[in-house]
Amino acid sequence: MKKILLPILACLVLGLPSSLRDVRAESARVITVMSHDSLNISKEVVAEFEKTNHVTIRFLKAGDAGAALNKAILSKRNPLADIFFGVDNTFLSRALDADIFIPYASPLLAEVHDELKIDPSNRMLPVDFGDVCLNYDKKWFAKKGISPPKTLEDLTKPAYKGLTVVENPATSSPGLAFLLATIGKFGQEGYLEYWKKLKDNDVLVTNGWEEAYWGQFSAASDGDRPIVVSYATSPPAEVYFSKEPLKEAPTAAILSPGSSFRQIEFVGILKGTKKLDLAKKLIDFMLDRKFQEDMPLQMFVFPVNKSAILPEVFRKHSKVANYMNRVTLDQISANREKWINEWRKLVLR
Repeated sequence: MKKILLPILACLVLGLPSSLRDVRAESARVITVMSHDSLNISKEVVAEFEKTNHVTIRFLKAGDAGAALNKAILSKRNPLADIFFGVDNTFLSRALDADIFIPYASPLLAEVHDELKIDPSNRMLPVDFGDVCLNYDKKWFAKKGISPPKTLEDLTKPAYKGLTVVENPATSSPGLAFLLATIGKFGQEGYLEYWKKLKDNDVLVTNGWEEAYWGQFSAASDGDRPIVVSYATSPPAEVYFSKEPLKEAPTAAILSPGSSFRQIEFVGILKGTKKLDLAKKLIDFMLDRKFQEDMPLQMFVFPVNKSAILPEVFRKHSKVANYMNRVTLDQISANREKWINEWRKLVLR
């Protein structure tokens, strides 16, 4: 009787519920990365990790950085992903306070610049960075015979009235970074006075970077504003995407002391993942040279790995600010909402 029942039981366990077993097997071969909408990785790099680890990476893009983080926090009891990418240092304290990440001291951190490792708990590991700063249209200023601005203070002068477009810090990541740059430059007591001068000098505010850069900036659109808040990596992007070969970038970044804010983007393993070992492998991969050298031309950011080689267009046309942010993480954590509300009341009323 036992000889007859055993094969029948085996069929029941291994045969009939095959769809369930297929779902479980498929789930085991998928790792989900939640991120902001701007995450971009070349197919070849993704395929290399997938092939090496016999896994499929599923990307769950969830809006801008702030919206994506809010979704991750709200779903903490039933996480939507295994890994979260895209928290920057303007929202780092919110991410850490929510307690949704697992500490992981990747061995690849030894290859990362020390000044970028700002979470001692290693719940959030740096992946890339970029300097938010003013960009200007070289051709516009040359045609008008006006010297381009060199400092933040220049934007308040009569010669630059009506020339600048910025992003709303309440709705834009670079907008918030630029607000922090002005707080670092003029202090908590003086930044609102600076913004009052900018407002009096007819500064234009948009909700986001795309609206500012592609809608108002004279070098990239039919807009009439030759100064825009963007990134130090925007000039090489202009060269790289130009339809005609360019020897020189048509735009330039202003990186005088105190005029920029360094955004650092982080990645972390979400609590509740059932694929911890695989998540660690993916974190290591993101910090290693293959991924790091892919990022500059995918997202126009700088790699954090000291050994990563920059593409030629970056080496020729990009610059990096030679100082760190003047506003600390603790200050941002304690004052972020207050600063944004103060700015909104002054500039948008």
